[in-house]
Amino acid sequence: MPLFDVYPLYNVTPVKGKDVFVYDDKGVEYLDLYGGHAVISIGHSHPNYVKAITNQVSSLGFYSNAIQNPIQVELAKRLEEVSGCSGYQLFLCNSGAEANENGLKLASFKTNKARVIAFNNGFHGRTSAAVAATDNPSINAPINLQQKVTFLALNDIEGVKRELEKGDVCAVIVEFIQGVGGLDQGTAEFFEQVDGLCKLNNTFFIADEVQSGYGRSGKFFAFQHYKVTPDVISIAKGMGNGFPVGGVLIHPSIEAKYGMLGTTFGGNHLACVAGLAVLNTLEEENLIENVNKVSEYFISEAKKIQQIKNIKGRGLMLGLEFDFDVAELRKKLIYEHHIFTGGASNKKLIRILPPLTVTTAHIDTFFVALKSALLNF
Repeated sequence: MPLFDVYPLYNVTPVKGKDVFVYDDKGVEYLDLYGGHAVISIGHSHPNYVKAITNQVSSLGFYSNAIQNPIQVELAKRLEEVSGCSGYQLFLCNSGAEANENGLKLASFKTNKARVIAFNNGFHGRTSAAVAATDNPSINAPINLQQKVTFLALNDIEGVKRELEKGDVCAVIVEFIQGVGGLDQGTAEFFEQVDGLCKLNNTFFIADEVQSGYGRSGKFFAFQHYKVTPDVISIAKGMGNGFPVGGVLIHPSIEAKYGMLGTTFGGNHLACVAGLAVLNTLEEENLIENVNKVSEYFISEAKKIQQIKNIKGRGLMLGLEFDFDVAELRKKLIYEHHIFTGGASNKKLIRILPPLTVTTAHIDTFFVALKSALLNF
């Protein structure tokens, strides 16, 4: 049967990956500065990752959450240690959308309220409440639009205050660095005031760290650049380095109840060993330190290119903004220079989301290619 045709595809067929490179079916090497939507954190086919999954699948790949799974406990322990989120509880699921869905559901359960505040250009997933909180009408069906969501501009603290004081908001959900929306960020003052207002109004503050988490921002979580304490932190993407895994970190003040949340595949044995391999490698190879080093170099080199009008984001979650639509530029980069980059809802923006193992030498390769490609623009 044919595949349901919902993805516009580049004419490239990767069959192998190694660190920051992928190789197509013709043997052509590509520099991957997109990481499959910020998923590849410790590099393609990292030996620690391959070994962990291979060993686990040879003994037990899956059983449901009806039995003891000590690997889940070990993953939660290591996540607490490496992230610094002391005391938080972990609920494991399969994807970022599912993580946000469960976070929003938990907020509604605990506050007995239903409305959500989200922000312009935000993206939180494609499932029921998560997609309703996503600022993109074209991917919201009538069934999603039944959800009660109010969209505000980033930094509109008066709007947040006004809406929270109405008393019916269960959650404020925010990306501390917007992903698909184009790398916009609120101010420190804004985020910190929102956190305080949520606590005053019995409203959950949800940090969507699906894309910005796991070291990509230069700290383990992007919210850690600010003085805030989220009630819920959603994670996925870099958490599994390509293995489907997601999770919700839940503040210690929030009490669990049997049946409140649930999943068939979430927290399975393979997902957990993949997650452990990522955390251990992040720490052993000092990859967050590398993020900051390479980010600083990238930004300094980008500033030398006149056609770049704005450099957005932080860490290795970066955007280069031009004064023209970048679709053809990205095609040149992939087909002529063999470099993967990302797009955004801002059509003038190239997103850079490489594996966290990327080096300054790889960045040099990119800028040589970019300068060459820009000769035609």
